[in-house]
Amino acid sequence: MPRSPKGRARATVERLAAEYPGTAAELCELRFENPFQLLVATILSAQTTDVRVNMVTPRLFAAYPDAKSLAAAELGAVEEIIRSTGFFRAKARSLVGMARALFERFDGEVPSAMEDLVTIPGVGRKTANVVRSVAFGLPGFAVDTHVGRLCRRLGLTEATDPDRVEADVNRLVPPPEWGALSLRLILHGRRVCTARAPRCDRCVLADFCPSAFTIGAVAAGARRRSGRASGPAGSTQSSSGSARRQRPTIAPGDGDGIEASSLEDASKG
Repeated sequence: MPRSPKGRARATVERLAAEYPGTAAELCELRFENPFQLLVATILSAQTTDVRVNMVTPRLFAAYPDAKSLAAAELGAVEEIIRSTGFFRAKARSLVGMARALFERFDGEVPSAMEDLVTIPGVGRKTANVVRSVAFGLPGFAVDTHVGRLCRRLGLTEATDPDRVEADVNRLVPPPEWGALSLRLILHGRRVCTARAPRCDRCVLADFCPSAFTIGAVAAGARRRSGRASGPAGSTQSSSGSARRQRPTIAPGDGDGIEASSLEDASKG
């Protein structure tokens, strides 16, 4: 089994590719037809789910099909359409500001260069990496809550800052794998390696993951089984004579989090 971070990264790439096949564009759960629509959807995805975004975007794209039309939109009209995604006022400002930046500085087109993308209101490195990898097929490792949590559990990084997580993983993984790996980690984080109750018994990475069976209910169950096996001497008695229950340990940064881009991305501008 791989013992080094580079070895674990290589094995993670291989196994998650088998578990979640497809390109970055195929793995992305946001619905879009062009880079502009993906950029809009990614900004909207801050602190909500892809399912909710996909419910809202058809009406939004029908009303504002391109950067020119969205740049001229009234904030109130945009807010009304996107209200159900949460933080709708900040998101509306970001969307209109983004569209104006595209119309005024990029001829209405979404740029593909990182240094251009991050100058646009509502766009940070995570959103830029989503657009680069999914819409343009370029290298881009987007770090959301799920990606950061899994990378720390796998021992690929110790960082909690998304930019540092991105840099650490980029040193371990070939650029062509960045986009699809990020999306596979998100899917795996949603379905298997959840924040508080990871399903290690169902995880294809468990045999080499340093955190396997150490977090949440799985770890608590193991402690209870160990306590029963050790008998009375292995348990700590309270004043009432019953064994004290220990709360499951949650590693730093593994609390409940968002599924998509950060609100910092959404409110920048």
